[in-house]
Amino acid sequence: MAARSTTLIGSKDAENAQTTQYTAVGLVAIIDKFTATNHSAVAATLSVNLVPAVGSAGPTNLVVKEKSIAAGDSYTFPEIVGHTLAPGDAISTFASAAGAIAIRCSGREIT
Repeated sequence: MAARSTTLIGSKDAENAQTTQYTAVGLVAIIDKFTATNHSAVAATLSVNLVPAVGSAGPTNLVVKEKSIAAGDSYTFPEIVGHTLAPGDAISTFASAAGAIAIRCSGREIT
């Protein structure tokens, strides 16, 4: 069993539609850090789902619901840090406004 630290989600703007950002393909992943920064001029929200391999994003796998991030602020989502994704599991997000919130996620992939 080998583990490597890696970027799970490279820096990008979160979409204003439910979007799969990362899938653990053929391995186990552990979330070590998830950061969101609102670079817009007004508050915006971000929701995060940890979706099982055989499911889709919905209320039963919603871990963070509409976390409000003030203009110019960042949030590190301690609610999802330490969670493990089994093979096929995914991280999915939904932002209240396109082009408002930049996200990045780092972790470990175990093969």
